[in-house]
Amino acid sequence: GHALVGWALPMADPIHKVTIIPRGRSLGHTQSLPEEDKYIMRRSELVDQLAMFLGGRTAEELVFDDPSTGAGDDIEKATDIARQMVMEYGMSDRLGPMKYGHANGEVFLGRDYGRQQDYSDEVAAFIDAEVRKLISQAHREARQILETHRSALDRMAAVLIEKETIDAGEVAEIFKDVPKWQHAHSDGIRIRVPGGTPAVGGVAASHTETV
Repeated sequence: GHALVGWALPMADPIHKVTIIPRGRSLGHTQSLPEEDKYIMRRSELVDQLAMFLGGRTAEELVFDDPSTGAGDDIEKATDIARQMVMEYGMSDRLGPMKYGHANGEVFLGRDYGRQQDYSDEVAAFIDAEVRKLISQAHREARQILETHRSALDRMAAVLIEKETIDAGEVAEIFKDVPKWQHAHSDGIRIRVPGGTPAVGGVAASHTETV
């Protein structure tokens, strides 16, 4: 799920390697690497990253209709990034370009070592709502991509069962008929499949894939 969502998203880093060999808390791993050094990240890159993090959980829901605990680490990372987008980087239209909370210790993207609340309970509720909005949008977008390109998801699963680990060239071959989705900035639609029509919920409408 991670690999397919990351492949389709326009601002995600290129997929370098995918493996189903367990490592640490992870039952598998999708490695994506930027094409050049990055010193800042744009909002569009971060929201694409959120959808990619939720790709594994969303694939479980789509294929098995029974999610497991395996995506716990991905959900934690996605939630941390969404919260930092709202509280650290001023990326919430509703709350504006303000910093909320005083961090105890240095904060890195995806890791927060503690925070002192210096805002009201009302603002805290707004923060939670904005974080939930980002996560919900990412979840919907991941599902739309996986549903649209379900045959590519199944191909990837079959190859991984056979080989366990595949590199960038093999990923490109598996996903050769999966286009990059496009950013759209009207009518509340963030991404759409090329040639697709908008749908309610911030993602593109269903698209019939030719295999």
